[in-house]
Amino acid sequence: MYVEESPGALRAEVNGRTYYFCAESCLRTFIAPTLELRSLKRDIALGLVLGIPILVLTYVTIFPAGFPTGLLLLAMATPVQFVAGRRFYEGAWNAIKMRSSNMDTLVAVGTSAAYFYSLVFVLFPDEFPYGGLFFDASSLVVALILVGRLLEQTVKVRANGAMMKLGELQPSAATVIGPDGGEVECPVEKVAVGDLFLVRPGERVATDGVVVEGRSFVDEKMISGESIPVEKSAGSQVTGATVNGSGALKVKATRVGADTTLSRIIQIVQDAQSTKAPVERLVNTVAAYFVPIVIAVSLASFALWVSVGGKSVSFAFTAAVAVLVIACPCALGLATPAAIAVGAGKGAENGILIKGGEYLERTQKIDTVAFDKTGTLTRGEPEVTDVIAVDGGDPKEVVRLAAAVERSSEHPLASAVLTRYASDFPGEQLPDSSAFQALPGLGVSASYSGKRLLAGNLQLLRTSGTAVGEEPSRRMDLLLSQGKTVVLLSQNGALKGIIAVADAIKPSAREAICGLQKMGLETVMISGDNQTTTAAIAKELGIGRYFAEVLPEHKASIVKMLQEREHRKVAMVGDGINDAPALAQAYVGIAIGSGSDVAVEAGGLILMRDDPRDVVAGIQLSRKTMSKVKQNLFWAFVYNVALIPVAAGVLYLLVGVLLNPILSGAAMAMSSVTVVTNSLTLRRFRPKF
Repeated sequence: MYVEESPGALRAEVNGRTYYFCAESCLRTFIAPTLELRSLKRDIALGLVLGIPILVLTYVTIFPAGFPTGLLLLAMATPVQFVAGRRFYEGAWNAIKMRSSNMDTLVAVGTSAAYFYSLVFVLFPDEFPYGGLFFDASSLVVALILVGRLLEQTVKVRANGAMMKLGELQPSAATVIGPDGGEVECPVEKVAVGDLFLVRPGERVATDGVVVEGRSFVDEKMISGESIPVEKSAGSQVTGATVNGSGALKVKATRVGADTTLSRIIQIVQDAQSTKAPVERLVNTVAAYFVPIVIAVSLASFALWVSVGGKSVSFAFTAAVAVLVIACPCALGLATPAAIAVGAGKGAENGILIKGGEYLERTQKIDTVAFDKTGTLTRGEPEVTDVIAVDGGDPKEVVRLAAAVERSSEHPLASAVLTRYASDFPGEQLPDSSAFQALPGLGVSASYSGKRLLAGNLQLLRTSGTAVGEEPSRRMDLLLSQGKTVVLLSQNGALKGIIAVADAIKPSAREAICGLQKMGLETVMISGDNQTTTAAIAKELGIGRYFAEVLPEHKASIVKMLQEREHRKVAMVGDGINDAPALAQAYVGIAIGSGSDVAVEAGGLILMRDDPRDVVAGIQLSRKTMSKVKQNLFWAFVYNVALIPVAAGVLYLLVGVLLNPILSGAAMAMSSVTVVTNSLTLRRFRPKF
């Protein structure tokens, strides 16, 4: 809806752009993810700034004898525990209200045990002959796990950024033509169905409509994925936010507001992101069982030592706390972040950005990879692929004549011909032609060296009386069957050559498809391009299943169909705005980093290079990283679970020694070292094609 941008209006500034709101509730919802991100950063800074000195002071003697180091550590650890760590207590309380337990419960119980045991020891040191300060454990666990939360929240903020960038494609104003022919600039939100508006050269189309006057070429790549701009004239449909070429158009609005194609794309992306299945978090699943067991063992050890063992309360309390301390999730807090940090660093070395553990979990499970065609498997720009000279002529002369007639043309195919000329004749000026004439729907004509040149389709040559022989016709049909656009060139009524223009396949695309198929993954191609071109590209790449002439909202529908009807876990690979809904709908979105910002924000894995082989490398790296995460979790639990009975007092029954809580802390440290060391082995990762 339209909001007046007045000085008193509610507003928020994000990434240098000001947004206006009609109600305070809308403003709060809009800025909530950003505020949470800032809060996390502050809490992490607090945890690290205080936690690291606590760690140093715990194990390094700096102050002279008699200095109350314990009280200093208590003063430093308290804000970390209850300010930075407040969200864990909130999460644990919510879980308790739901009669469940989760990672927050484990963190709250473990860090609280370490904190409060240390607190009591500082206040009453004589009551605990076994000693022990664990403020370092409680503080650093809080800080480390908050780092993982920061990664998750960053993804949410970026998802909101994708929505904003989509919205920014919509022009803010439209030039509406009144009944008297006058032009009035007004907000695009005020354009109504049936209004006439003007689209000047280079402007974005204000809203969906139909051309009533004018002729131009409109870049619709963001909607259709088609790399070649589409010619528009009276009666042609145009889409809001697409970019007009060099001609002016008068357009009658047919859809406005939430009904436009761009608005539907935005809605599809939002719906797909909000309806995704929750990520399967292994730690929370285990915590649901692990936390009650740990607490039960801790309470049981306390009760048994007092009631059955006849020991003092301090003895029993030491045993109970040792159980909670040894179960404190230091290694669990490191298990996922450590592997992700190393894996993400290795991915960055290979041009692959992984947004977080959520996408690593998903990527290892995919069984189908769907590719957008234009700009992903192909270069995304038309280029000359074939030059055929007729009757033994010189192909380079065909290029020269084509450049002469196309030099004044604004058609997108002309730029491909001129690029080929620059390649074949480096440093040479374009041939000088005259009497240029554009023939809408047919081609172009010009005079060069006193001879008349024609460049265009078969209908143009037939109209001019130029004969096309049997062999050239056969060659032309073959090129058309390959999904290429054919330009015929004649000189003074004689056919001189055939030029084929197409969106060429990237050199590494075939290797990427082959690599995915070797991994047992099915490959699918989804394209907005025509049936012939899509079929030809799919055949050349070895992709057995493809969908052609697919609109953006239908791309997401196809992905959804594969997910729901065929129960497939689909990774969608794309680079354009038109791919954003499908990227959001997919189990994993993989965005080509050189593509649109919206596609990049909608993806979970970002490929910084235009190399489809990085899809293979990204999936391999994700599987390897997730494998390390699972190994880390296993070792973290092995250390803790194996020593819980020892901490509870089994060792005392056997040899008369109660496990000192300090040794519990050492066990935690040992499990953390194991987790980090195992994660560092990811540095040896090398992609295999």
